[in-house]
Parts: sequence; C-alpha cells; structure tokens
Amino acid sequence: MKSSSNHALADTDMSKKKPSQTSNDNKGGKVMKAEYASADALPTTNWQKRIWVLSDYKIGIIPVPIYLLMACLIGAFALMSEAPSEITMFIAVISFFGSTCAELGKRLPIIRSVGGTVILATFIPSYLVYKGWIPNHLLEPVVTFTKSTNFIYLFISCVIVGSILGMNRDMLIKGFLRIFVPLAAGSIVAACVGTLAGIALGLEAEKAFFYIVVPIMAGGVGEGAIPLSIGYSQVLGQEQGALFAEILPVVMLGSLTAILTAGMLNHLGKKKPEWSGEGQLMKTGDEGITTPGAKEREGFAFDAAGLSAGALLAVSLYLAGVLCHELFGLPAPVAMLFLAVMVKLARAFPPRLEDSAYMVYKFFSVGVTYPLLFAIGVAMTPWDKLMTAFTLPYILTIMATVLSLIATGFFVGHKLNMYPIEAAIVNACHSGQGGTGDIAILTAANRMVLMPFAQISTRIGGAITVTLAIVALRYLH
Repeated sequence: MKSSSNHALADTDMSKKKPSQTSNDNKGGKVMKAEYASADALPTTNWQKRIWVLSDYKIGIIPVPIYLLMACLIGAFALMSEAPSEITMFIAVISFFGSTCAELGKRLPIIRSVGGTVILATFIPSYLVYKGWIPNHLLEPVVTFTKSTNFIYLFISCVIVGSILGMNRDMLIKGFLRIFVPLAAGSIVAACVGTLAGIALGLEAEKAFFYIVVPIMAGGVGEGAIPLSIGYSQVLGQEQGALFAEILPVVMLGSLTAILTAGMLNHLGKKKPEWSGEGQLMKTGDEGITTPGAKEREGFAFDAAGLSAGALLAVSLYLAGVLCHELFGLPAPVAMLFLAVMVKLARAFPPRLEDSAYMVYKFFSVGVTYPLLFAIGVAMTPWDKLMTAFTLPYILTIMATVLSLIATGFFVGHKLNMYPIEAAIVNACHSGQGGTGDIAILTAANRMVLMPFAQISTRIGGAITVTLAIVALRYLH
C-alpha cells in the first residue's frame, strides 16, 4: 500500500458529509446524525437544525455558519477607520481570505488540476494589495505579524519535524542518501539548458546564466536572491538594491512555473499511479514499510497534551537550529532538519511523542497552509515586481530552466528506484521561492510530507548554487 499525503483541502469540501449512522428526532421526525447524539441535546427548533446541517458544509476549512459570521465581522471592520492590531485579527483575516481563494481555485475547471488553489491563494491577494482593494487597516496586522514574527518558520519547523518523525526509519535513510543524485543532475542539466535557451532567444550568455538560471536555483529570496545580489555587487561594484530588483522577479516567476508544473505532476500521478508514490519517495518490495510511520501510529489516540508536546518538540529543534546558525553559520532550517533526522534515527523519543509531532504536522498542513499562503501573498509577493519578468525571452528561458530541472529529476529518480513524480517534485522545490515556494509547490502537488526533502533541495542546493555562482562571476571579472 502506498502512503498518502493529505491535501490541505482534502477534508474540507463543501460537499455534505455522509452520515454513517442515523437517529430519529422525536420533534421533527427527521433523520439526524449519530454524532449529534453525544451532544448535550439534539436541536429542537428549525433554526437550530438549519445551522447544524449547514455546518456540514465548508468553505476551505471553515464551516459555513462561521464563514458567514467572519464575513460580517470583517466587513464591519473594513467599513471602520481602524481594526484591532492583534493576533486575533490576523488569524481572522488570513483564514477567511485564504480559505476563500483556495475554495475558488478548487472549483475552477482546468486551473484546479494545475495547482489553482495555491496560485489563487498566493497571487490574488498580491494583486488585490497592488490595486488597493483591501483596506490598509485590515492589511496592516497581516503584514506586520508575518514579517516581524517569521511565522513561516513555525510552519516549516512543525511540518519538517512532524513529517520526519512520522517516516519509516529505513525509508528515511534511503531517501536522504539518494535525493542528492537527481538534485545534482537536475542542476547541471538546468544550467546548460537554461543558458542555451537564453542565448537562442537573443540574451547574452552571462545574462542568461547569472541573472536568470542561477537566481531560479538560488534558494528563494532571503537565502538566495539577497546573498546573491550582495555577492554580485561586491564583485561587479554595482548597487546591491538594483541587482536585487533585477533578480527578484525571476525568482518569483520561476517559483510560479514550478507550482504549475507540480500541479500537473499531481494530476499525472492520478493518471499513471505506477509513477506516483503519493508522497512516498522511495520504492520498495516490502509492502510493510512503504507507508511512513504506519506501524508506529497503530492505535494512536489523539489528546491535547500530546499535541502540545509535539509542537514544543518542533519548536525546540528549531531553536537548536537557530543556535547552530549563531555558532557555526549553518542555516537554521537545515540544522533543524539534520537534528530531526538524528532524533529519528537514534530513537531518542518514544513512538508516542513521535506520533504527537506527526499530528502537529497534520494540523499545520490541513489548517494553516492556505491562510499562510494568503499572508505570503500580501506581505511577501509584490505584484509589480512579478510583472517586470513577463517578457518573452525571460519567460521562455525560465520555463526551459525549471522544466529541464524537473524532467531530469523525473528520469534520474526513476533510475534510482524512486517514484519519478516524487523525485521530480523535490527537484521542483529547487526552483521555488525558498520556504514559501516549498509550501506552495508541495501544496499544489498534494505532497506536504515531502517537506524534509524539499528543504534539502531548497536550502542546501540553493547555498551551493549561490556559492559556485559568485566564485564563477569573480573568476570571469
């Protein structure tokens, strides 16, 4: 049996849940769900029954009655001159708009098959901010909280730690040892194909390589475009801000291409199930270990204390990664990733705690992904910067780079006994917008469980790319 990674909207369809058992309501003579029987009392009035039934429908992750209440509240605050600048307002705004955009993307034909939920949840808010169609006093809590708290790192830490601790140990070892091969091969092929495509489209070789190909694989904005522009400015003696402004749109458009391709790969996996591991990277003949952590989670019962412990474990490992960054210069997410792997391999914590960390991962992947993507779109995705990369030579060069990187991962992964779609998706993260790109790409591919491998692709692959590019540019100049 293949493992599966639940999509953030898999359990949040607007379609009505099917009751497994029913019981009769004495007052109305209508059939009610058995789940209501455990409540203090069954609904006795018509308005109660309507609300209870309406709660079976959801917009994204939000039951319809709560969604309507939030719409009224946010609308009221929008009409006022100011709104509460606190975390409750932040949660309400990103949850409401993120779920709305994701639900819209899931409903649109064709778009929903190519990662439309992610694209709409990220780029619609960016466009709305650009046009000024969302009141500033509603946006301010979102922008301030997203940028000042690095909330994205809490998400990444919970997803990485939970997914690693939820993996089967044997599959974890095999996957980490082999993932570097398709990643390295894809980087080389993408560098060659992207540069040649740029030259064929009339760009100079140096322009195509250093200003398009390298930024795409540099590891995002904070860990990629910024250090890359600083290195370029030191070598060339040019202003760092101007170089960064030239690189940033390429990073964003490359990430968008990877998101679209990841959505297509997910669709292809449904048509060709033999190519897809549904989140499982490595193939194996032992069906007993193909599902990550299945044996460890047999009989697991959820409890609030365990969930809290799992979240604190993720936070602690991230802080240990931050300490490693301060002491040794290793990026905190990378250090955290390796620490989580060591914890898993050493069996440092009992299965119960590992299961709790896995439940934290499930909570964040289901309940936080689309609200976070909305916050990223508002605070970190400038629409005008994205549009500057929309010239034909740039678009075609970016597409050639990203697609060759992903295709190489597909074929090399297949040769290494990996599921080719999973290997291709991990390679796609090498062309993403850093941690935000990893979240968007894996959500579009419905494979958030691949986050640990995506971080290797993004962080380590990006760091190597930036270092080699700066060395090469210094040699040429």
